[in-house]
Order: sequence, then C-alpha cells, then structure tokens
Amino acid sequence: MASVQTSNGAPKTPAYIPPYSRTESAPGSPTPSVHSQNDDDFQHHPDYLRLILTARCYEILKQTPLTHAVNLSTRTQNQILFKREDLQDVFSFKIRGAYNKLAHLTEEEKRRGVIACSAGNHAQGVALAAKTMGIKATIVMPTPTPEIKSRNVLRLGSTVILHGKNFDEAKAECGRLAKLENYTDIPPFDDPYVIAGQGTIGAEILRQHNLQEIDAIFCCVGGGGLIAGVAAYVKRVAPHIKIIGCETVDANAMTQSLKAGRRIELTDVGLFADGAAVKVVGEEPFRLCQSFIDEMVEVTNDEICAAIKDIFEDTRSIVEPAGGLAVAGCKKYLREHNFTNKTCIAVTSGANMNFERLRFVAERALLGEQKEALLSVVIPETPGSFLRLYKHIHPLMVTEFSYRYGHKKRAQIFMSFLCNDRRREVPLIMDQLVKEDMQAWDISEEEMAKSHARYMIGGRSEVENERMFRFEFPERPGALLQFLEGLRAGWNVSLFHYRNHGSDMGKVLAGLQVPEEDNEEFKNYLSQLNYHWVEETNNPLYKQFFC
Repeated sequence: MASVQTSNGAPKTPAYIPPYSRTESAPGSPTPSVHSQNDDDFQHHPDYLRLILTARCYEILKQTPLTHAVNLSTRTQNQILFKREDLQDVFSFKIRGAYNKLAHLTEEEKRRGVIACSAGNHAQGVALAAKTMGIKATIVMPTPTPEIKSRNVLRLGSTVILHGKNFDEAKAECGRLAKLENYTDIPPFDDPYVIAGQGTIGAEILRQHNLQEIDAIFCCVGGGGLIAGVAAYVKRVAPHIKIIGCETVDANAMTQSLKAGRRIELTDVGLFADGAAVKVVGEEPFRLCQSFIDEMVEVTNDEICAAIKDIFEDTRSIVEPAGGLAVAGCKKYLREHNFTNKTCIAVTSGANMNFERLRFVAERALLGEQKEALLSVVIPETPGSFLRLYKHIHPLMVTEFSYRYGHKKRAQIFMSFLCNDRRREVPLIMDQLVKEDMQAWDISEEEMAKSHARYMIGGRSEVENERMFRFEFPERPGALLQFLEGLRAGWNVSLFHYRNHGSDMGKVLAGLQVPEEDNEEFKNYLSQLNYHWVEETNNPLYKQFFC
C-alpha cells in the first residue's frame, strides 16, 4: 500500500566533488568511451552504441512522433521539428532511462526494492517502471513539492517520503535510507543504463528522418543524461549532425563545466525551469559531453515562455519550462547565426506544467519573442503631453499605462505596448520622444520592472537609509514568515511587493531602512537567508519610480 511519510534530521550532502579524469588514448586510436567491448570495464567506458541498441525500455514506452512545427518553421525560414517526449505516459522522457535501469537490475536487487530522489519527472518515471515490473519503490521528495507531483507518484503505487526544505536535503535522506534498507538507488542521470535509455531518443530520430538532411539536434540540459545519451548514439552513426545543449542563464552548470574543463558546482540555480535546475552535472554525462557536444546555448526565462507559446501554436500542447528549453535554444541559435534552410530537431522533453504557472508564461511570452516593450518615460507636466506621447506610439497597441502625479514640472510614466520587432522599433520611438522634450528608457530587460514595478501603484517617497532588494525563493510553508521574522526590529520595511510565480517560486521586492551602522549585521542577515537576492538601490528604475 502506498503511503506518505515525513522524516527529519537528514545529514547535509558534502559540497566536495571528486575531480574529473579519464584515460587518454593514443593519437588515432579508438575513443575508449564508445568503443570498449570489455564488460569488466563497463563502469568506466561503456559501449553506448550497444547499450542503446539493446535498451529494454520499449517493453513499456512508445516511440514518440517527430512533429513538423509548421508555423515556427515558416517564421524562422528553417525546417524545425519537435521530438515529442511530452507525449510519453508520464509526460516526460525520464521513463526511458528509469525503465532501462530497473530492467537491468538483478533479481535480488528487484526483490529488495528501489529508491529515488526527485521532485518531478524522474520520480514518476521510476514509479511507473517499478509498478510495471512489480518492484517496491520509495520516492523521496522535498517537503515543498507541489501536491500534484506527490499525488501522481502515489497513484502509480510508490511510497512517497517528504523530507527536507530542498533537493539536497532530500537527496541526503535518500542516500541514508538506501543504506539503511538496502535499497538500490536509481539515479536521475549519472548512470550508464539511464543514459542509454535516454539515448534511444537519438536512435528514434535517425530512424524517423533522413539523417543526411538533419543539421542539428537541440536538447535541454540539467544533469546531462538526455544530451549525453543522444550524443553518444548520433555521433557514432551520423557525426555530421551537431548536438547542441540548451540551458537557462541562471542554471548553466554544463556550460560552465565545459568551459572550465571540469565539473563546476553552482552556488545557486534559477527556479523557473525546475526540470533542468541542477547545481552540478553528472560525472559520466560530463565525460560524454566533453567528447560529443558541439555547442551550448543559454536562454532567458522570457525566451522559454516564448518557446512554450510557439509549441502551443504548432501542437496545441503546453509543455513545462524545461520542455521548452530546447525550442528556445534552437530559435536563439538560428537567429544569432542568421541561418536559413536548416533542418533542426528540438526535443520537447516534458509537459508536467503546474497550472498556476500559465499566467507567468502568458505574461512573459511576448517579451521573450520581442513582441512587447516596456518603457519608462519622463514627460512635461503640461496639458497635451499625454496625447503627444500616445501619438508617437500609435498605431502600436498600448497594453499598460501607469501614472501618478508627483511633481509640478515633470511626470513619470510606466508604459508597455505591442510591437513587431522591439530591437528595431523602440529606438526609433525613443528618438522621436527626445524631440518632444521627453526622456525615455527601454526597461524591457529589467527584471525589477517585469516582476514588480509594472504591478505596483503609488508614487515616489523620500525615505532615509532605504535600500532596495529583489528576493527569489522556493515557495514552501513559512518562507515569507522566515523572511519577515529575520528582520531586526530596527529595520523598517518601507516598501514590499510579493508575487507568486506558480507554486514553485515566489518573488519579493522589498525596501528596507538600514542605518549605516547596521550594514555589517544586515549583510550577515542576507547571507543566512539562503535566498537568491539582488540589491537594486542603484537601479535607475528605483530612482525614477520609488525614491
């Protein structure tokens, strides 16, 4: 019988990462990572071509379609196809690696049961694979995990243990229980059989499309298992095809690791594309990526939102943020290289989207595709100024216009409008405004503007010793309370704006009055919060609208 348990007191995982190393082969000799045939050497240099071709995941999963993205292809003047992993029974590619790993366990290991740590797609993959094989499975999830995810795992018959405030604490508990109960730990990406299971995606792609016509395959990158598996197969069969990894700018562990030549552990990762938010990539995926990945592309959250909209318009399906990463990376890569008439395949890796996030995606999609602009404008406080400003925007559609009287001579305006090409149109409009004795700033890329300023009303206020901060944190019970209770009585909150961006993350803009003599104590307070924060006291937007 499936059950939910809560445990406490797990040890923290060590921060140390063993140094990366591999045996170099002589010039001209075969690469050990893909040519070794010695089973005794399996854990060091597996033969991934053989592992992928003999993967057992087709006992449960289906071959997913390769869908032509008609609208996106027309707009970019390239042929773009989606590899629809969002159509798997658990709405994610993760079932491939999970099932292949479980299928290769010994009978004794199956009898003892398995355990995995995950807050999302890997958990559901392990749960379904274990249910199909009749294996007892335990899934450890962080306490803040949305109920819909834990409920899905329970529905598949696994035991769910909620533990810890974050993934690291849950992972530590998973390791403790694996040793205590003698369970087999099923890793999400750092395992040859898991990598081989994900690699079947590459094999399918080459069967589904003329491989001579494919120019590039784009994959999202978290721990690296997906792209490592796809690359290990494709580069053996069709080495001319580029393998390009896609990460967010605030969760780019693979990009940094490949540049450094060793695995880099990030101190903090962005929370939006949670399915790919990994602080350190797997050791084996990294080894393969060093050999096979051609390039990495980094994208913003806004670009992911635009990609989710693109996928919806071509398929009428909604993918999760990590599921849109490869499409966002594909679009950016083609745009930055001015490519046309290329054939590119993007893996839409998952569709386990929290419904609450759809508002954020819809709000940011236009910004991500350069179809909306945010401007801060200072106009003369005289009759007719509003009309003159609007005429310079017309016939473009104004979507937002915020103003509050605050000065006899100048008025501060926050506005947004739709456009066809923000990079081209906004500079032209700003030049016209200067001729009208108006000052304008393009704040379309300002996170403070997008997340907070456009939703706030009021006016400027002169507050002594005010410092402005943006905080971003995982949504969990007591998170806001912890923030507020940590403030010393003498630190007055002079401004506060909070928004929930779906059930996984929250954002706060806070003005705090901190006397100069308290700066060191305040610095210690910030370091103990364990939240991502940015000081905005010197941001021109703060100067224009809030002080």
